[in-house]
Amino acid sequence: MGKTVSIVSGVDQAPPVPVAGDRTVQVWIGGSAGDGIASAGEAFAKVCSRSGLQLLAYNSYQSVIRGGHVCMHVRVGEEKVYTHGDDHCHFLIALNADTAARYADRIVSGGGVLFNADRVQVKPEQLALGAQAFGLPVSTMASSLLLQNTVALGALIRLMDLRMETLVGVIQDTFARKSKMVIEENLAAAKAGYDYAAKHFPPPRFTLKQTNKRRLLMSGNQAIALGALAAGCKFYSAYPMTPASSIMHWLAAHAAQYGLLLKQAEDEIAAINMAIGAGHVGVRAMTGTSGGGFALMTEAIGMAGMTETPVVIVSSQRGGPSTGLPTKTEQGDLFQMLGASQGDFPRMLLAPRTVEECFRLTTEAFNLAERFQCPVMIASDLLLSEHQETIDGLDLNVPIDRGELVNGHGVEGEYKRFAVTPTGISPRAFPGHEGTIFVAASDEHGEDGVLISDVFTDPPTRARMMEKRMRKVETALGELPDPMMWGQADAQVMLVGWGSTYGLIREVIQRLAGEGITANTLELTHLWPMKGDAIGTLLRQAKRLIDIEGNFTAQLARLLSSETGVRIADRIVKYDGEPFTPGPVVKQIKEMLRHG
Repeated sequence: MGKTVSIVSGVDQAPPVPVAGDRTVQVWIGGSAGDGIASAGEAFAKVCSRSGLQLLAYNSYQSVIRGGHVCMHVRVGEEKVYTHGDDHCHFLIALNADTAARYADRIVSGGGVLFNADRVQVKPEQLALGAQAFGLPVSTMASSLLLQNTVALGALIRLMDLRMETLVGVIQDTFARKSKMVIEENLAAAKAGYDYAAKHFPPPRFTLKQTNKRRLLMSGNQAIALGALAAGCKFYSAYPMTPASSIMHWLAAHAAQYGLLLKQAEDEIAAINMAIGAGHVGVRAMTGTSGGGFALMTEAIGMAGMTETPVVIVSSQRGGPSTGLPTKTEQGDLFQMLGASQGDFPRMLLAPRTVEECFRLTTEAFNLAERFQCPVMIASDLLLSEHQETIDGLDLNVPIDRGELVNGHGVEGEYKRFAVTPTGISPRAFPGHEGTIFVAASDEHGEDGVLISDVFTDPPTRARMMEKRMRKVETALGELPDPMMWGQADAQVMLVGWGSTYGLIREVIQRLAGEGITANTLELTHLWPMKGDAIGTLLRQAKRLIDIEGNFTAQLARLLSSETGVRIADRIVKYDGEPFTPGPVVKQIKEMLRHG
């Protein structure tokens, strides 16, 4: 029969006890929007990355600009960190009383809560067993209440035995464009916190081995933006919509340096049409949005399919339907992207799983868009787009494939923009190329682009053009990479996922191995067109299948059933807006295996 299990954050929380053998430290920074949570968290993350440590940071925030509760999770380790961890922390920086009340009982033994003792009180009964209260008299240590996060950060650096000089460098870099006074105030506040912790708090207990290796610290959206530039993107148009907005923010800061024209459009309809227009004249172009904005783009995506115009579209998913959960994560838009616009036409859907793949698959998307002259979609989500993690580097030497182009100064005979070919791919000419005048309209047309629907419909021509376009799909299937299973071939269970569940599944496999359970995984990146036969073969080889994804209806499992004939009966899903944590997933997998 199978079983679908929904996991909800904060329900049936386990006691705050780290997993045996776990060599990571979890730091939570909480307060109200506007308290400086993100700036403190990013500064701490930079200190760790410059110390040779690995980390993953995730900021859980609300849609209000000021107020509401925000908590940033930073998990640090000596080895690769795949998730933001379970529902406990070693250190909590509570920038208000509400944060202390929410999480003081989630601190592991030996850890503690850092807070402004002038404004917040932490009672012993609020703390988990063995946790400590680290009060900081901020009013005597900083020139302004706004610096309480910097004071706490300095104290945290001491409690984790990190280098104060590294924090000094981060502060100087962060405020390099500010006045000298701002830099000096922040340095003084950080040092005051560090010195106070050294004098009044116990010696560091949770320490990690530091090195001189500096790692890149990057978010998924930053990697997508960088990938676009590396691929030669020269036009980006978008209307701001969380969680895709930071792609535009990053590109705006670097557009002039790299010759990119960036346009903030009046809405998503304008944004997609601008990008298609740029692609039509030969400019590599991209747009980005989330589900609600993508809904407005779907008509134009169909036009790109009909006119065979390359365009790259990033859809960073958030909770739906409608405006749903504007600042929370979900993987609920798979079928929206697969079904964008009416009718059948070639499209491609890529789903990066990591920050590195956000970069690599974005560069690949531009090549595929021009190679197959069709819209290519990149499916991200809030977790993948906005979380930050350390990476060892990116290969910026990106190959550029512009596809089938008309070369030379002219063409012999009549130019047919939509010529019928064995591959379905027709030679493409940019407007202005000698001897290549053609019609590019949204109605059905013949090989020359002339419409067939104005006076009478020509059924044979319609059939030929549909078949010509759809042959691109078969051509693409012969060129796209085969799916790959990761892990022990004869494992007890195969875990299936896509996108941001990659890190979760990798950590879950590690934890299961520690309990004597072998697992492997099939995590798909090229979702459409789908290599159904190859995927089906891998699925049928598994002893047991469990699907893990962040939506209500297990959309990938449904797609796999239709494309491979394999039904994944056991499913673990999450749709409350927060990311999976590994502990509850391990628990549910063990339950499923136990009950057959």
